[in-house]
Amino acid sequence: MAEVSTVFAPEGVHLVGAARQFALPETLDCGQAFRWRMLADGRWEGVAGSRFLTLERRGEDIVLLGIGADVFPFWADYFDLGRDYAALEQLFRHNPPLRRAMDFCPGIRVLRQEPWETLCTFILSANNNIPRIKGIVERLCQGWGETIPKTALRTFPTPERLAALSPGELAPIRAGWRSEYLLDAARRVAAGQLDLLALAQLPTEEALAGLLEVKGVGEKVARCVLLFGFGRVECIPMDVWMKRVMAELYPRGLPRYLRPYGGIAQQTLFHYYRTIR
Repeated sequence: MAEVSTVFAPEGVHLVGAARQFALPETLDCGQAFRWRMLADGRWEGVAGSRFLTLERRGEDIVLLGIGADVFPFWADYFDLGRDYAALEQLFRHNPPLRRAMDFCPGIRVLRQEPWETLCTFILSANNNIPRIKGIVERLCQGWGETIPKTALRTFPTPERLAALSPGELAPIRAGWRSEYLLDAARRVAAGQLDLLALAQLPTEEALAGLLEVKGVGEKVARCVLLFGFGRVECIPMDVWMKRVMAELYPRGLPRYLRPYGGIAQQTLFHYYRTIR
């Protein structure tokens, strides 16, 4: 992370001066991940993989509480701390609509999540809203995930664990028709028909085609998985809101200099225009 120093302290890891490029609410509760929640004291806690984390903002710093140098690389990758968001902000500010959006909501980051969980959560996101998706995901994890030490939380279930279930057994998560799609994805991954690690090595369009073979995965969900699960920051998931934004502001598509980072740009644009309208 450019111009930000990392300080390891007994209480955790301090990202000094990081708040400008790491807005916690806008990053963690914007619909890209569904296992984060804000506590009454303003801190955030969540789960990624088999790890639990609490974060807080202190002035211009972000503090990752309760971790040390041994697990910091995991979270550095998850939060994409190696990407120079300060330089991206300067690039985006050459574009007037993006400049307005960044003035309104600076610091939105794109997370680098585990592909299997990302595929499942975005299958569950179809025709849904964030609070309800969070509830479904949490019930799924509580039912079939593994206990995370020193917490009451559980990991996201493995493909093998879900593949053995029937739609009736998934009824308690209250996902409705999405359960059938979730099970199809689990069975494909468990059987080796869908190799997410292999997809990650393919060119974007080939990886997209592979994801579209999963029942219930359309263009928008597939691009969400590529963006949030595979780190393909050029991918722009297009829902009704983004189609409206693109038609109004970029009828010929994003300017060429923005396209390699289109997925990061769309997160800020989406949040801004969805909030003000």
